[in-house]
Amino acid sequence: MPIFKNRMLMLTAGALFATSACGANTAVPSAMAGPAGMTGLSFIVPVDTTSILKKLTKDVEIGSTVDPKNGDAGPRAISLVRATFGLKKGQLLVCDFDDSAGTPAKGTSIDVLDPHPRSKPATFAQSSKLEGCDGDAITAGNQVYGAGLLSGHVSQFTQAGDFNKSYGSPIEAPFADADAFCGEPYAPESIYVSDSKTGSIVKLAFLEVSRSGKVTVTQVITGFPVKKGTGWSILGPSGMQYNSQKSGSLCNDTLYIVDGADNTIVAVSNVSQLIEKNEIVVQPGGKKFKCAHPKDTCATLVYSGSPLNAPVASALLPNGNLIVANTQGGNELVELTPTGKILDTKTIDTSSTAHIFGLLATGTTDSNTALFYTDTETNTLQELEQ
Repeated sequence: MPIFKNRMLMLTAGALFATSACGANTAVPSAMAGPAGMTGLSFIVPVDTTSILKKLTKDVEIGSTVDPKNGDAGPRAISLVRATFGLKKGQLLVCDFDDSAGTPAKGTSIDVLDPHPRSKPATFAQSSKLEGCDGDAITAGNQVYGAGLLSGHVSQFTQAGDFNKSYGSPIEAPFADADAFCGEPYAPESIYVSDSKTGSIVKLAFLEVSRSGKVTVTQVITGFPVKKGTGWSILGPSGMQYNSQKSGSLCNDTLYIVDGADNTIVAVSNVSQLIEKNEIVVQPGGKKFKCAHPKDTCATLVYSGSPLNAPVASALLPNGNLIVANTQGGNELVELTPTGKILDTKTIDTSSTAHIFGLLATGTTDSNTALFYTDTETNTLQELEQ
């Protein structure tokens, strides 16, 4: 059977067998080009050039992220609970990267906090499979997938925080993970995992093979530059954000990937259609891409260079724009459109210690958007409000 037919068969199977239904962040594509010298995405409607970052003038402490049972600290990734299934809608999950002694990549916990000031952390999950916890993606049904940099695994936990199953090879050093569900009934759902050792993106695809509920694990993108190191100093593909829009029974969706090793932001179009090993290969320098099926899915350079400076975290705003944290480059936030237009920058503080490793935007409009971030210097979850 030709490759194209195989691709359509796999995607159709996913649409038939997946049953979760939950809302997703959406932005609609346009025909607007990016700034001169940049390759941007196209969007059907004009991109919103309102700067949200300029409006976020109030910095509020939500609460401590130190695990109350084992003292794990060093907050990293943040995820939002979008529906009440065990976990409650609106709650936030935060990964602990350090142990109680402050040893990097030894944290083994995920904590849950309510999204308001003076919130107290509660242990959601604790496992050696989470060692070096730097990712906590949540599916539409509130299954949590925790990434452990040192454990080399991405593990599934139930809504109650109980360990269920781990996924390893081809995953070696998971650096971040992101849920990808386009929000339509019967649409497929996947978890994307970035790897700081191999410079790759691995896809955990649910229910796309059979009614048995198997999960296929495929390294679909490779070649991202990495800066190897230990603990907090590692750089590579991270800061993944998933955006989608309605398109019949299939997803018209985009995965954004930030790479601090070469200061780039990359967008993968129709990412749900990626099903083959190394279907996209990032060329040396991180700005060009070799795509096996460019008519189906390919990668595009959104932005490269200054003001990006060793970014790690990112957030997708409700209006479809992005905020990226220059984590190791001065704790500065950079706001830009999906076509690569810089809208604003904001320095959180002038500390020489890198400490913004997690970002999450909430809200439904420009006027009610807020931005959560983790502060590893104070071991707190903070919120920038309007």
